[in-house]
Amino acid sequence: MDAFLTKHVHEPDCFTLDFYLQHEGYEGLKKALAMSPDQVVEVVKASGLRGRGGAGFPTGMKWAFVDKKSPNPKYIACNADESEPGTFKDHLLMERNPHLLIEGCAIGCYAIGAKVAYIYIRGEFLHVQRVLEKAIEEAYQRGLLGKNVLGSGFDCDIYVHRGAGAYEAGEETALLESLEGKRAQPRNKPPFPAAVGLYNCPTAVNNVETLSNVPLIVRNGVEWFTSIGPEKNGGPKLFCVSGHVKRPGVYEAPMNISLRELIEGRAGGVADGRTLKAVIPGGSSVPILLPDQLDAQASFDGVAKAGSMLGSAGVIVLDDTTCMVWLAENLLHFYRHESCGKCTPCREGTDWLYKILRQIERGEGRMADLDLLSNITANIAGKTLCAFGDAAVTPIQTTLKHFRHEYEAHIREGRCTLPAGWRARHPVGVH
Repeated sequence: MDAFLTKHVHEPDCFTLDFYLQHEGYEGLKKALAMSPDQVVEVVKASGLRGRGGAGFPTGMKWAFVDKKSPNPKYIACNADESEPGTFKDHLLMERNPHLLIEGCAIGCYAIGAKVAYIYIRGEFLHVQRVLEKAIEEAYQRGLLGKNVLGSGFDCDIYVHRGAGAYEAGEETALLESLEGKRAQPRNKPPFPAAVGLYNCPTAVNNVETLSNVPLIVRNGVEWFTSIGPEKNGGPKLFCVSGHVKRPGVYEAPMNISLRELIEGRAGGVADGRTLKAVIPGGSSVPILLPDQLDAQASFDGVAKAGSMLGSAGVIVLDDTTCMVWLAENLLHFYRHESCGKCTPCREGTDWLYKILRQIERGEGRMADLDLLSNITANIAGKTLCAFGDAAVTPIQTTLKHFRHEYEAHIREGRCTLPAGWRARHPVGVH
């Protein structure tokens, strides 16, 4: 398949407006402005574009839910937080193809009746923020943003808001809280952002990669988009492959590609002649898949059928030197630190889980700890305001399910029984 989102990312001036305009840039916006806002929503809905941030919710449906009858302003909030371990595709898009995102934000604003879009960018992405702000400035200078965009009568302003480095800000309502100057903590739902979002106004929250697909859909048509990939999983998709592979990186492919082709074909297979032990297919917060599941289709539905989630498409490859107890401990260290503290099960439970894992990993655990881990995770999953609790307990639940013998060996032998040297082989992308 030809690349569309990343076609020119290796060319020196690909992030400039002149380069973008030479390659059909803003043609999608021009075409959208010749349509009614409702028609644009229907085009996106007909394309079946699913959110690329994790949940895979249909974008056109989300836009259709925005309360256009409300007298309040409407907003597009672009989620550019990208804090999920193992995920780095949005970083690439913003750094090397920023105008595609800006065009997507403008089309989104027009479609839902908004005049303002906020790009909420991860606090650590300072360089990327500067690239985006420069691109936005270029767009204003050429009349592609601001008052009376392209003479259409449509006004559109885009602002970049730098977050404070909170993983929780990737959750849509916590992101809105942070945009309003508060702590990034989730809200009760309902009401949902489509009715009561930013500043209590109707808001659509969309991921960077999601919005970057919108100009392509409007420009090339619904049939073009749906022809790429399997049914209900159409369009180009970015996959982040990291960990123990020869060629880690961002790969663009249709979602009928298999995990095996991504790992063994695109990423060159497991590095250093080692054997594959497991794969985390959608960022650190999704269940592990085993080597005999690599033929699963790398789509939302295909990965779900295999027993996991595509999530943010952060494919973390683990070879046979990886200690699964260490992996769970490492990830719980991250989740414990990133808990926003609003919900008691998550705030207290993640710290408790981490301490137990640390004891087991050090060889100081007890067999009773394994049942205790299971009980604690069961009292966190599904019992928090947002999905953070579910994400935090997944590394424990999935490693206990598939690699309980490693936990038992740590307890029985008082140490890790894997070959020496595994501790230095950290999976890339795990914080």
